[in-house]
Amino acid sequence: MTVDRPGRLGVGIVGAGRVGAVLGSALRAVGHPVVAASGISAASRDRVDALLPGVPLLEVPDVVRQAELVLLTVPDDALGPLIAGLAELGAWQAGQIVLHTSGRFGTDVLAPARAAGVIPLAVHPAMTFTGTSLDLVRLEGCCFAVTAPGPVLPIGQALVVELGGEPVVVSEAARPLYHAALSHGANHLVVLVAQAAQALAAAGVEQPGRVLSPLLAAALDGALRAEMGQAAQAGAGSIATMTGPVARGDVGTVRDHLAVLSALAAREGAVDIPVAYRALARAGTQRSLAAGRLRETAAQSLLDVLAEPPSPQEDIA
Repeated sequence: MTVDRPGRLGVGIVGAGRVGAVLGSALRAVGHPVVAASGISAASRDRVDALLPGVPLLEVPDVVRQAELVLLTVPDDALGPLIAGLAELGAWQAGQIVLHTSGRFGTDVLAPARAAGVIPLAVHPAMTFTGTSLDLVRLEGCCFAVTAPGPVLPIGQALVVELGGEPVVVSEAARPLYHAALSHGANHLVVLVAQAAQALAAAGVEQPGRVLSPLLAAALDGALRAEMGQAAQAGAGSIATMTGPVARGDVGTVRDHLAVLSALAAREGAVDIPVAYRALARAGTQRSLAAGRLRETAAQSLLDVLAEPPSPQEDIA
């Protein structure tokens, strides 16, 4: 394979979804030619046309055989079978760099490819992707979890730096916990926003997003800033920024919240909202107590009100 500059790698993308097309475009921007990509859906083909113009769409084994650096950007559940299937076909090549972007897995999942002599890397960008050129700017300064055997770890770190990101080494054993933490924070934040917006709409607010935006943006920014200054006690800094009835130990307000949210659940079937409120308010109470923000008596009063209801119909106003 001929490349344009010394040290450049011919890149093959298996799964030209939102992540694959964007990372391929970013690698091409720093001189790594993208030699081929695979994509079945019309959306994947459109992304290749938009972000990787001129890159041929080939069958997966052909992409792998042509590439020096293979990006596996497929759903988590498809990753293991894909790697094993390509090993059975004899598609992997000794010395080839194989990088997957799953947050869930480290490099153990690449064992069938490693048996063929590939260099295994697990590199997960800690950001959401739109699959458009907007993501290319957001890669700058983004943290990437890098997991790899010690001798080849610098290769993964160097690729991240080339993309403008910040490599963060995560061990193989810690990979599931790392991914659970990100999913809990990002995915459940989206759920919370949706729940709050639904409750505001039920309260007659026509544009819930406009009401929530400054409040949530300030809360998130404050929590993250505090957390970045509290690395030695992760979680302690951000809880200090929490406001509201739980932070104040205002039991009556919390009781009222539960009543109106349970009524909303009964009217609209939004049973997840009071359940989530209870769970997160309990967690906020426990963390505030541990941080010394609540006295034990106030915390216990809150926990009593927030105890699991005896039936789904409790407290319905």
